[in-house]
Amino acid sequence: MSIYWKLIWAYIKIGIFGFGGGYAMLSLVEQSVVNPGWISEQMFTDIVAISQMTPGPIGINSATYIGYIAPGTVNPELTGFMWGILGSVLCTLAVTLPSYFLVLYAEHFIRRHQESGAVKAVFSGLRPVVVGLIASAAIMLMNAPNFNPNGIDWQLWVNITICAGAFCLAWFPIPWKGKKIKIHPILIIILAGILGLILYY
Repeated sequence: MSIYWKLIWAYIKIGIFGFGGGYAMLSLVEQSVVNPGWISEQMFTDIVAISQMTPGPIGINSATYIGYIAPGTVNPELTGFMWGILGSVLCTLAVTLPSYFLVLYAEHFIRRHQESGAVKAVFSGLRPVVVGLIASAAIMLMNAPNFNPNGIDWQLWVNITICAGAFCLAWFPIPWKGKKIKIHPILIIILAGILGLILYY
């Protein structure tokens, strides 16, 4: 049962210090769950992909998924539906409750001191940190399990091309009938999945 306490403590820390949410907290999640050996890097990458394609914040989605599979990975006796559900519930609560109480207090504090120079200075420092954490998460995911899991050279270059193409589609608007249209991220994910099915199946 100690794995559940470790998961709770890990996700309480993630819930408290996961500034910026989303991809900004990925490096903290990775350090908390991959480094102890609860899941592999490849599994973590798959979780990120699944969390991106399912509704809801990526931090909560990853907590639910990791809470389900980590107990059985660490201790085979905890493999099973009920043990997985218990882990999912505990991790989801652990990552959301700290943020809930912090936001309640922060809203009250900021409303009272929103014109304070100190509060404005703190937020001025937090904004670039969030950008840096998101960039760190992107670099962290640029590893062999993502780009060349089978050790095949042509797959490496194909995956790099897909990554660059996804970036261009998401960043640069496409001219269409006199207008500039940006492709929705969900459509890009679906297209990448279809391309992967064609190339690797």
